[in-house]
Amino acid sequence: MAVTIKDVAREADVSIATVSKILNNKPYISESTTQHVKEVMKRLNYHPNAQASNFKYKRSGNIVFLAVTELHTAFHNPHMFEILCGAQNVIRNKDYNLPFMGVSDTQDAYESVKKIVGCNTADGILVHGSATSRPLVDFLVKNNFPHIIIGRPPFASSTCWIDTNNRVSGQMAMEYLEECGYTQIAFIGGPKSDEISRHRLQGFVSYMNINRLTIQDDFIKYGTYTKESGFLMMEELLCQPTLPDAVICENNQIAMGAVHAAEKHQLSIPKDMGLITFDDYPLSQLIDPPLTVIDIDVHEIGRQAASILLQKINNPALQVQSFVTLPNLIIRSSTQNQNKMSHSLI
Repeated sequence: MAVTIKDVAREADVSIATVSKILNNKPYISESTTQHVKEVMKRLNYHPNAQASNFKYKRSGNIVFLAVTELHTAFHNPHMFEILCGAQNVIRNKDYNLPFMGVSDTQDAYESVKKIVGCNTADGILVHGSATSRPLVDFLVKNNFPHIIIGRPPFASSTCWIDTNNRVSGQMAMEYLEECGYTQIAFIGGPKSDEISRHRLQGFVSYMNINRLTIQDDFIKYGTYTKESGFLMMEELLCQPTLPDAVICENNQIAMGAVHAAEKHQLSIPKDMGLITFDDYPLSQLIDPPLTVIDIDVHEIGRQAASILLQKINNPALQVQSFVTLPNLIIRSSTQNQNKMSHSLI
């Protein structure tokens, strides 16, 4: 038979109310009594009934992580699970469960959120950018339901969100390549409609404009986040009269395709052309040569998102809209410092 709070109170020779206060971290109980009761709990192997406690305090004990999932999501979007792990590391110490809810599209996400709020099955929700839509965001704001959108929504809203600054990522990539001595730099990315790709490109273009560097229109290509698209975009670059001496690839899949296209044209990376990408997925080190990357600490984004959401659950009036992490440059062998090489030859 399971040990009850009455058993603990009797064994510790205190009242049930005292045990309850200790379980709920209430003040005015002496440290010695608290330690004594906790030792009794441990000796009796007592675990409080979380479901009953949640019912009493009108809480579900759940924080939902919502994201769009499809075939090969783990391969094409691995940062989603790093974010999830970061959030879990915070939430597991706060007496909350973190159920993962995968949905087919943004409409499905919207319907799922309405059900969560209507049935009171969660105390808060972390919404991955893949599941974000204006109806979903408007619904959460209207109902004042504790939430954090992971990734800045591509529209104006009073919703709570956190993100990394992808414009800074694009600027960092360009700044590093210029420091290395590259001058003819191309950018191959995802669809024009994609927010992340567009912001990274804006950072690249902004740096070029501020430093009065020439931007060649035919050095900017749009495609999809696939190896095949990366190959085709690189092929287009390599069939032009003037070749770039460095290429910024918007993700690892595109970079893999770009490397294969360079090999087809018998170009050596980094000897003939430098290459840099974003996000330090395991794939970036498996490609030959290992890729120089502008990395984003997505695990920390998950931690920050969960921490802020816990604060918002306790203080529904809290509003947060911010960039929480800065990118980090990891130099590997897909780029080389042309300036240093020139000096060494003198």
